[in-house]
Amino acid sequence: MEEKNLLQILSHFDINGKVQSVKPLGNGLINDTYKVETEDKNTPDYVLQRINNAIFTDVELLQNNIKQVTCHIRKKLEEKGENDIERKVLTFIKADTNKTYLQDADGKYWRVSQFIPDAQTFETVNAEYSYAAGLAFGEFEASLVDLPEQLGETIPNFHNMELRINQLHEAVEKDPVKRLETVKEMVTEIEKHAFEMCKAERLYREGKLPKRICHCDTKVNNMMFDKDGNILCVIDLDTVMPSFIFSDYGDFLRTGANFTSEDDPDMSRVGFNMDIFRAFTKGYLTSASRFLLPIEIENLPYAAALFPFMQCVRFLTDYINGDIYYKIKYKEHNLDRAKNQLHLFNSVCEHNKDMVHFIEDCISQQPKEYEKI
Repeated sequence: MEEKNLLQILSHFDINGKVQSVKPLGNGLINDTYKVETEDKNTPDYVLQRINNAIFTDVELLQNNIKQVTCHIRKKLEEKGENDIERKVLTFIKADTNKTYLQDADGKYWRVSQFIPDAQTFETVNAEYSYAAGLAFGEFEASLVDLPEQLGETIPNFHNMELRINQLHEAVEKDPVKRLETVKEMVTEIEKHAFEMCKAERLYREGKLPKRICHCDTKVNNMMFDKDGNILCVIDLDTVMPSFIFSDYGDFLRTGANFTSEDDPDMSRVGFNMDIFRAFTKGYLTSASRFLLPIEIENLPYAAALFPFMQCVRFLTDYINGDIYYKIKYKEHNLDRAKNQLHLFNSVCEHNKDMVHFIEDCISQQPKEYEKI
């Protein structure tokens, strides 16, 4: 997009200082993002972002969620007497509509947040950063346990396993591009585990499992660190919504604890990395055990298995349907992805006893003064 058009959009937001430049920032797959530099060193820089309303269809709900979450975290930081708060929570700028977003003449939605200086993200998934991720996302959930406002789902049924199984059943029944014959064995194997993997929804209906405010996109690069490697804050809040804590726990391990990428066709390279599991779990339970219920803790191994299983179902469904959802690079891409995730699922299940014992050890080492919220 031309800079003059971006400047026109920025003119509607209550930013301080004169804009010096607007340049693309990062490599996000969903939203278009730009860094806005101001001329005066005493005024902050900003981040301008186009909200992808094809994915986040209710922008008002999306921005209200983010507002409630950031205001609540800011209040908590102030109550604790934290310093440098502007770098420890995202700050969104109001537009002349008195909202934290703007719809332009072309129907596109935009928002502006304050740029966090002297901060960095990391792409590397190792034990050190996995521990930091677990600690940060657990603390993020803990800080929102007492959020007074009810948030909406920015992507309804985002991690609903029952829905994903039903979608697979529909694809199998219709078999629109006649691929079912080649994947019948995979479908049969998935069906063997389907009931158990839908356990979260059943426990929720029975009133045994709560929904929390979760991040729902727990990647290492969704945390900001200062130059000394200390965690500043969690970012990328578009998917923050009510969900089971399994979403934050299991989704990180699905991507972070696989020895290889999710589309690697060589199954000999696919497997569950217990070093990453231990590091992330230790960090997560250090910050989250003070509010988690026993039923949530005892089902963390289930969560680790749930997310590769869910992603396997989604990839296979798309393959049977003719590759209409995920972008593919070759004909069997979605099938290779599905096989990869099924292999990872089986690897996770093989480590179930080790996971249970490690989690029990972590809980036994937590400070006794932690009270359940």
